Amino acid sequence: MNIHLRKRIAPRIEEGHPWIFANEIEKVEGAPEAGAIVDVFYGGGKWCGRGYYNGASQIPVRLLTRKKDEAINEAFFVQRIKQCWAYRQQLGYVENCRLVFGEADGLPQCIIDKFNDYFVIQTLALGIDRWKGAMVAALNEVFNPKGIFERNDVPVRELEGLPQQKGCLSAPFDTNIIINENGLKFHVDLENGQKTGYFLDQQDNRRAIQNIVRGADVLGAFTYTGTFEIHAGHYGAKSVLGLDISENAVQQANKNAALNGLEKTVKFETANAFDVLKQWGKEESRKYDVVMLDPPAFTKSRANIEKAITGYKEINLRGMKLVKRGGFLVTSSCTNLVNAELFLKIIGMAAKDARRQLRQVTFNAQSADHPIVWGMENTHYLKFLIVQVL
Repeated sequence: MNIHLRKRIAPRIEEGHPWIFANEIEKVEGAPEAGAIVDVFYGGGKWCGRGYYNGASQIPVRLLTRKKDEAINEAFFVQRIKQCWAYRQQLGYVENCRLVFGEADGLPQCIIDKFNDYFVIQTLALGIDRWKGAMVAALNEVFNPKGIFERNDVPVRELEGLPQQKGCLSAPFDTNIIINENGLKFHVDLENGQKTGYFLDQQDNRRAIQNIVRGADVLGAFTYTGTFEIHAGHYGAKSVLGLDISENAVQQANKNAALNGLEKTVKFETANAFDVLKQWGKEESRKYDVVMLDPPAFTKSRANIEKAITGYKEINLRGMKLVKRGGFLVTSSCTNLVNAELFLKIIGMAAKDARRQLRQVTFNAQSADHPIVWGMENTHYLKFLIVQVL
């Protein structure tokens, strides 16, 4: 089955991007079924690559290889998993890491997170879902894990005609586990936690707060299960209060604080952070040395980008008003639709409205086990900023 591209296509394909959109296809030879492996040729007949096909998708082809002699079979996925693991080991991510980060690792729409001896897998497109069994076999061969869990309970699968589902892909096991990160322990609920159960992408950034929180009164908003706040307590904060709208998340956050012997210093409460930040910002007596904001993505669609900008500006404005002069704001954005330049611009707009001057301490992306590939904008999604508020 062959796919022939138009002569005029986006340069990104030749530069290595794996996505091929419907309007870039000139001709489909044969009648490839959805999920089939196809060969792709440029308009002049030169071979382009090999990937999986879904004619019903907005992105009909996602390339898996540019090597003409590389077959897509079970051995291919074993080799690709080994390559992913070698990269993480080289960078020192040997206990917990994102083992496979989709397009950045040459496995489009596949996510695999490693939590020590347990793995969570997501296959978000039909083509890669067809090879889920092969990837499970590859994980068993390379790691011999204690358990593998599928977290395909995500709406994006429906765009590919796939059902939402979750469950064990290995012998059943207790999906409530404990992991170690930066000398701390955290409960992780692989079955019911957000995304794959835990946000590994901030593990390096959580260390970045260690100097600014020492001896500080700290407020955290959108805390989820409290990882930043518990790190703050571990690094010597005088007091830490975390807020999250989810009662379940707050319960788990308090359990995590107790697991690390920090329950007297670090406390979590169920609250709507938007409302609380607005209300407390009006109280001159309520100020903190450090305010940490880690909100969810405000948009997954370009159509709602203006609402996202307004939302990010509003919470950062409110956060700044709660920071003592000379204190610090720690803030993040996890949507790739708000790029780094726009994110900094939003923070600047918030500072202007708050009548505060900012001094940048650090500006990072996600941890390196979520690699950023130049030319693939969707791989650069997390922005993490620490500023001093003057």
